[in-house]
Amino acid sequence: MLFSLATLALVAGALATPVKRASGLVVSVTASNVNVASIADVAITAKIENTGAEDLRILNFATIFDAQRPTRSFTVIKEGEGEEHVKFIGVSLNVDLTQVDESAFTVIPAGESITVEHTNLADLYDFEAAGTGAYTFEPVTIFQIEDGNSLAPVDNLVTLESTSNTVTIDITSDVKRREVANEKRATISCTNTSQRAQIQSSYTEAKSLATISANWISSNSGNALYSAYFGTNSATTVRSRFTAIANENSSTRTLNCSDPYGVCTGGVIAYMLIATTNIYFCSIFYNHLPHPRLCSGTTVAQRNLRGGTTLHELSHAVASTTDVTYGCAANQALSVANKLRNADNYNCFAAQVYQNTQC
Repeated sequence: MLFSLATLALVAGALATPVKRASGLVVSVTASNVNVASIADVAITAKIENTGAEDLRILNFATIFDAQRPTRSFTVIKEGEGEEHVKFIGVSLNVDLTQVDESAFTVIPAGESITVEHTNLADLYDFEAAGTGAYTFEPVTIFQIEDGNSLAPVDNLVTLESTSNTVTIDITSDVKRREVANEKRATISCTNTSQRAQIQSSYTEAKSLATISANWISSNSGNALYSAYFGTNSATTVRSRFTAIANENSSTRTLNCSDPYGVCTGGVIAYMLIATTNIYFCSIFYNHLPHPRLCSGTTVAQRNLRGGTTLHELSHAVASTTDVTYGCAANQALSVANKLRNADNYNCFAAQVYQNTQC
């Protein structure tokens, strides 16, 4: 998931990270039935309580709050010998934070709680590959909240990690794989000439950014910039992921200017359906810029490069990245493991390498 935070200017010599706040959130999950015949009957209620002394305004995207979109709210594990993580097959979003509306946030006053119902999980995970049995559902517990002490409205997200429990549900019969509900029957295509040109340019530029990054890592893996975004992760691993993006040549993956899943709302730039790795671009994307504009006219932190958006999405497709947090500064504050997993780290890093070496 990709956010455009307009005022977080990032330079190699001054790599700032937001401070992770002490958590006042407690997430508790319960199942309406812990023994079900079909995955269609899986229903989980999440209660999110603010135990702190301050009201919290929390970004919804790809968290336990995001029950209306087909995003990843849970880690699902098949119990038994050699516990197995169940593959998520929903959508991964890119979002422009400067264009989100109030629907992108949930406010929980101090001392109060809200509940969120999750009833569409059958469509979002590949239960069929794992088979019948007991599944543990663990809510995603990393959130971004607005920092009331910040002066600027677009650079005031800080990371907060909640405490939570898990719930185990035994599924005894029907685990047949579903498809994410498609809101339209029309064939997905792009007949708009200008939109098609923007998408094609973004694809070419994404591969160019990935190539530049892979080459840079070959001789700069100990650099402060690399460490800021990838920590002590193997340079060989990170370089191979950029190389995979640069060499992407799928004959089946499609890049689309339609929104068949009804996700292009509330500041979403683009999204990828993980089950197919097809990418869908929203209206905001068509205002994004070619990456040479990093030399004059935009910044890394604005995150408004068309090639950066497509690089972010391709990292999901070819490198199995996920969305942990958003914004260049927030990316740097992640744990070492999450720096490797988070798609936005690759986007911010690639843009910064380009600016440092090509401008």
